[in-house]
Amino acid sequence: MTDPRAPLPLALLSLAVACVATTALAAPAGIGRDGMIASRKGKARSIAELAAMYDSSSCVECHQEAHDQWAASPHARPIFGTGRTAATFRTAVLNGLMSWPYSGVKSPKDVKVEHLMGCAKCHLPQLADATDAVAAEVAQSIFSWADAVQGGDERRRATEEKKLLSLGITCLVCHNRNAIVHKWTDGYPQAGVVYGSKAGAHDAPGFPKMAVSPIMQESILCGQCHGLGPNLELDNPTQCGTGYGSYLWAYRAEGGRETCQDCHMRKSGLGHKILSYSDPAMIKAAVDFEADAQGMYWRDGTRVSARAVVRVAMTNRSGHSIPDG
Repeated sequence: MTDPRAPLPLALLSLAVACVATTALAAPAGIGRDGMIASRKGKARSIAELAAMYDSSSCVECHQEAHDQWAASPHARPIFGTGRTAATFRTAVLNGLMSWPYSGVKSPKDVKVEHLMGCAKCHLPQLADATDAVAAEVAQSIFSWADAVQGGDERRRATEEKKLLSLGITCLVCHNRNAIVHKWTDGYPQAGVVYGSKAGAHDAPGFPKMAVSPIMQESILCGQCHGLGPNLELDNPTQCGTGYGSYLWAYRAEGGRETCQDCHMRKSGLGHKILSYSDPAMIKAAVDFEADAQGMYWRDGTRVSARAVVRVAMTNRSGHSIPDG
């Protein structure tokens, strides 16, 4: 009979340690994490699956006005935009990833989630809930769309455009996935729950419950995407929009009280359209512009010419730096 006090053979000890480590890695990182939408559904394996994971079409029946506002906003088409955003993604892959010697990207099919997160961190944060196959599909779709535009292939262009437009910053991204930032304090956002300013029952298919998000009225909700920068957590750090950073370090630090939602949703009357520089009313509210022109004649020694002297004063009245992004 083997002595139970005898030390385990090295091979068995190694196996035991490996089993413990595997179990630890497989366990949820925090209590409730396994109840999140992405945890319940698992990693999306295609653009269609990722779009379905955060599909908010069931919200339209009761929230038509908010949906219509959102549909007219950049949040509805963060990957495609007007076409310019998709073209910029293509440039990032072609002139960035494919030209960097250690990225591992030789063609669009090599693109992984980590390669796109420098952009997708804001343009599609839920890409983190997808497999690398989805990142490659997004990259290949963008390249295919660009080729179709250049080649005049309208059918392929429309197909790829529809696919890219299926990915949006939907209701569930803000009102579920990103509705809680301090998850060990306030809990993980749970599948089947819509987070906002109220708690209680919620009569909607698949989402029977409402809960209070501690940040829904705070600028940090927007700051998760309209970030602090630079993004030093990435293997290849990036620096892009820092609206939230200048909001904190300049506007709030100097006593400013308005939130992102106050200016971009409530006071502007835009609601869920949430525009900035593309809205004339937002421009007028953000920049104080004065111009003074004075006519004069200028003699250069041989002739007299009519000239004008124009003095322009522009004052930033917004809560962050301009331009941004």
